[in-house]
Formats: sequence, structure tokens, C-alpha cells
Amino acid sequence: MRKLRAFALVLPLLLFLIVTFVVPILDMLRLAVVDRDLAAVWPHVAQSIGTWTDRSKAPPPPVFEALATDIRDSYRARTLPLAARRLNYAIDDGRTLVFGTARRLPETSPDWRGTLIEIDPHWGDLKTWAAIDQASGPLTSFFLLAAVDRQKTADGHIVSTPSGQAIYVEVLTRTFKVSITVTLLCVVLGFPVAYLLATQPPRRANLLMILVLLPFWTSLLVRTAAWIVLLQEQGIINHALIWLGVIDHPVRLIYNRIGVYIAMTHILLPFLILPLYSVMKGIKPSYMLAAKSLGASPTEAFIRVYLPMTLPGVGAGALLVFILALGYYITPALVGGAADQMISYFIAFYTSDSVNWGMASALGTVLLVATLLLYWVYDRLVGISNVKLG
Repeated sequence: MRKLRAFALVLPLLLFLIVTFVVPILDMLRLAVVDRDLAAVWPHVAQSIGTWTDRSKAPPPPVFEALATDIRDSYRARTLPLAARRLNYAIDDGRTLVFGTARRLPETSPDWRGTLIEIDPHWGDLKTWAAIDQASGPLTSFFLLAAVDRQKTADGHIVSTPSGQAIYVEVLTRTFKVSITVTLLCVVLGFPVAYLLATQPPRRANLLMILVLLPFWTSLLVRTAAWIVLLQEQGIINHALIWLGVIDHPVRLIYNRIGVYIAMTHILLPFLILPLYSVMKGIKPSYMLAAKSLGASPTEAFIRVYLPMTLPGVGAGALLVFILALGYYITPALVGGAADQMISYFIAFYTSDSVNWGMASALGTVLLVATLLLYWVYDRLVGISNVKLG
């Protein structure tokens, strides 16, 4: 009964986590591989495309006839934009191709293959039919391959996306580079602050803790906007550096990677200080005194006794900062330039602007998998280090 009562107490929280966390992630994974939009609008061509066995040439005439039927029916039902939007993801000017064909399509034709190719030669292109085949559902690898700059050819081979269109691997690399750099900056700046808080008397430590928590009382947007004011060429920081004689003219500190590092480090720094402070507070001063009494110098006692005991706090804080930095969107969008946008920017673009849920979900899936792999590596390294320390 005690176990049942305990489970009943945590059940609301468990249901909340399932509804708000687990279900959205599972739905994201589903949208990354499920593709039913084209089949819902063009059912005949989605069904007949399976008869296209020789991928070295165009599909047989019945597939062209099914395509013509579907284009005519969807144009009359006003559902053609759904098919046009889906094909536009995979081929250039796919929307123009579909609507241009629908306006010029005759009611009947003895040779639909010749008629469609005469209306637009792209209907004889294998790339067009490969896009239709991949979009025919119900499952597709198109979005996941595109998220890692890969694509499938008409004969089924996976090749690299042309250099002019391959951007997502670079964006993902940039996202991890920015996140790792911000995490390291937070560790370097946050460790002394946490140590100071842990070694001060309670009254002074509480006052300093209020200063650490003060940023949480201010909106993220306001804090980011404040950095825009401070970092601009005519801002306070440039004026102060010129007055001190450090620089002769204003330097560019915003709308570049430097501004992103500064703003994100300031915002995420408390997330490292708090878990690190809680670990340092639990380390008894007698450990350091014992090391000194056994002949260790203060520096040696700190490095060999105190520092290893703080590693759980450093690891927890760094992991928290790193995961939060991966998904940052507002701060890089406001203080960064075009070459500083992270993967969250593109996820937001495909979600709200182009309404390409499949691509947004694929990018989110790739980010999730990469994060889990890095967490696995981190967990292995922490486990090995704990064994060595033990």
C-alpha cells in the first residue's frame, strides 16, 4: 500500500512528463519518416509508381496516365497545392511544374507520356520521378537524408548533396562548436564564482547568491537586447575600451560569433554555478586540512583533493549548459550574423515559415541523436574517471 500511495503521488508528474515531453519527441520522430501528403492527394500515381522497375528510364505509360488523372482530379478538388508543396521540397520549381501542367492538361490524350513531356520536359526527367517515388509514402528517407546533406538518386543510390545545396552538416557542426565553446567559457568563469560562494560566511554567501540569481528575474529577450546596446560600435563597452586606451577605434562585437559567445555565456553561466556550488558546499574543509597536515602544499591539496571532488558538479553543470546551448534560438538570432545561426534557427524556419514539418522533424531528430551519442561518450568518460579516482 505504501508503494501504491507513493506511485499515486508521482503519477500526475509522470503523466505530465509523458504528455509534454515523451509524446512530442515520439511525434517528431514519426514526422521525420512518415510521408503521406502526396499519396493523399495523388493516390493513383502513388499506387502505380511501384510498377516502375527499370530506374534507368522513365516509368511505363500507365504511371503517366495515373499522374494525369491525379493532377486533373486534385486541380478540380483544389488540393493540388499540397502535392505541389511536397514536390517543391525535392525538385527545383516543383510548384511551378505542377501548376503549369494542371493549367495546360487536356481532358483526354491517346499518349499521356508524350502529352505531359510536351507540356513540360521535366516530366521526362528521372529526378522528377525519383522525387515522386520518394514522396509516395507511407515511409520516406528523404527528410533524414536531406538533414545530413545526402540524397537518393533515381536508381536508389545514396549520394552527397551538391556543394551549393549542402548546408546542414555545417550548421550542425557550428551548433556543437558554439555550444562547446560556451560550455568551456562557463566552466572557466563559473568555477571561481562557485568556489567563492562556497567558502564565504553564510550571510555574505546569500548576498552573492542573490546576484547570481538576479538574471533569472529578467526576461531572456531583455537580457539579449541589453547586450545589443552594450556591444554595438557606439556602445558602452567600446567607449570604455577607447577611454582606457586598449583600442583606437570601435571594434565589431555584435552580429558576429563574438557577440554570440558573450551573450550566451552570460545567460547560461548561472546554470553552471548552481550545481557546482551545491557540490562544493558539501565538501568539508577538514579534507583540505588533512591533506596539508600530511605535507601537501595548498596548491597540491587543491589539485589532488579538492578539485577531483568537484568534478561531479562540473560535469552536471557543463552538461546542463551544453544541452541548453544546443537549442538556443533567440540569442544567436538577435546578436549573431548570418553565419552564426544554429540549427534551431532552421528548425524554426521550417516549422513556421515554410511549414515543412518533415524537414523540421528530421533536423530535430539528427540533433537529438547527436546529443544522445555525445551524452553516451560523456557518461563513459565520467565512469572511467570515477573508477580511476576510486
